[in-house]
Amino acid sequence: MADDLSSFSSPSRDEFAALLDEALGGAEFAEGTVVRGQVVAIEKDVVVVDVGLKTEGRIPAREFAGPEGKQLPKVGDTVEVFLERVENAMGEAVLSREKAKREEAWTRLEAVFARNEPVNGAIVGRVKGGFTVDLGGASAFLPGSQVDIRPVRDVGPLMGKEQPFAILKMDRPRGNIVVSRRAILEEARAEQRTELVSQLQEGEVREGVVKNITDYGAFVDLGGIDGLLHVTDMSWKRVNHPSQVLAVGDTVKVQIIKINPDTQRISLGMKQLQADPWDSVEAKYPPGGRFTGRVTNITDYGAFVELEPGVEGLVHVSEMSWTKKNAHPGKIVSTSQEVDVVILDVDGPKRRISLGLKQAQENPWEKFLREHPIGSTVEGEVKNATEFGLFLGLDNDIDGMVHLSDLDWNTAGEEAIARFHKGDMVKARVLDVDVEKERISLGIKQLGGDPLAGDVYRKGQRVTVTVTEVTSGGIEVKFGEEDAPVTAFIRKSDLSRDRNDQRPERYAVGDRVDALITNVDKAARRISASIKALEMADEREAVEQFGSTDSGASLGDILGAALRERASKE
Repeated sequence: MADDLSSFSSPSRDEFAALLDEALGGAEFAEGTVVRGQVVAIEKDVVVVDVGLKTEGRIPAREFAGPEGKQLPKVGDTVEVFLERVENAMGEAVLSREKAKREEAWTRLEAVFARNEPVNGAIVGRVKGGFTVDLGGASAFLPGSQVDIRPVRDVGPLMGKEQPFAILKMDRPRGNIVVSRRAILEEARAEQRTELVSQLQEGEVREGVVKNITDYGAFVDLGGIDGLLHVTDMSWKRVNHPSQVLAVGDTVKVQIIKINPDTQRISLGMKQLQADPWDSVEAKYPPGGRFTGRVTNITDYGAFVELEPGVEGLVHVSEMSWTKKNAHPGKIVSTSQEVDVVILDVDGPKRRISLGLKQAQENPWEKFLREHPIGSTVEGEVKNATEFGLFLGLDNDIDGMVHLSDLDWNTAGEEAIARFHKGDMVKARVLDVDVEKERISLGIKQLGGDPLAGDVYRKGQRVTVTVTEVTSGGIEVKFGEEDAPVTAFIRKSDLSRDRNDQRPERYAVGDRVDALITNVDKAARRISASIKALEMADEREAVEQFGSTDSGASLGDILGAALRERASKE
């Protein structure tokens, strides 16, 4: 007996498979595949199917009915089922109709996906981020962004309705399918657009309905295809926003300006149906002409003025004001303001008109010259003092300049200008007006006569001077009229004949002494005087009048007599 048992050995895996195949009658049954079977019985909620195994399989009736509500099979019908297990713990075959349909659907969908063809399906449920679509046994995911070309608020009308979808992605091992309804719609629209575009021609005039308005234009429906009406093509005049001209739902007549065959974009225009106002602009607005316009736009470099609808000109910042050279255009004019302008230049082909705002007003320098001719006296406020002169504010916001050399006849310019302060009211004489260069030259010293003019002061003339300054080298003195004094310098050596008296400290500011003019330099505006020369002149005069010193009279007697005679005459 033991020998018999020892000779028995368990079958190998291959041998067991062969025994099982023999037991099943040689039929090829593999778990996880779709097999054919025959309906042998239909019970209350179960369909019994014989696939040729030792026992039949029992499949829930609902798997045959499915969501479409199809009728159950009849006894004797052949059906395809999915073999999950050959035998379970109860010895029954485990079958599934749903999985069979799913496998069948996957095989069919893979072939469709490979051919890049659409597939029919129905939206059956909502999930996070999208919807579930039944593709005839296989479940697919429809992202919310792929439902329609534009966002859809209510998907209710699309639920359960069979319609085409495009398969975007398939992953059989993971059981993932992603579909798109939007791709189908876009393709259909592209085909329709291509057909409609082929029916349009550039230059053609059509009616359309405004569907949408943006900042840059409006989209117009031409009967199934949209065209863009850009804001610059709505009107010849300036349009700040399309809503100023159109509203959604308006019916408009437009001209097809351009069709791009590659992108199928259509450009439309409304202003092209009207006469171009620039065609006659050169004849209508000749240079030098004066017109009234409305300010439409203000920039850093100037302001645009509308002369008529569709015709605008630019007033450059340099042509805005005679006097406000550095002011921003927005501080001179405002939007919608009506202004008078003068045509400076017209370039019809380039659609440019140069305008002048200041030219429509009188030139303030011409007006000043007319009202204040050369030689007249004006009064102005000291605006500024610079290293080369004094600026006075005059009428009409213009300035005049007093050069350093025209401040005072006798005082140096740097010293004279220190006497003036900002805000002082000063009178001056108009010396010159250069209208072209916009300059006015004024003089303050010219209000008084030139003390050196003519022969008022000449060499050898006796004058009484007042000491204004005492220095180690001599004394500074002044003389002449109070409103036009003349200054002179008496050197130390000219203070006296007597060397002991040639001391500047003998004099004090304010002292009055007599002196003789020894030199007049009108070019350098300098007068030299000498007390010593006067003493010598007096001596000569006395000697000539009272005799020489050889007559027996002393020089002192002669000078005393001369002085007494002069005093009696005075």
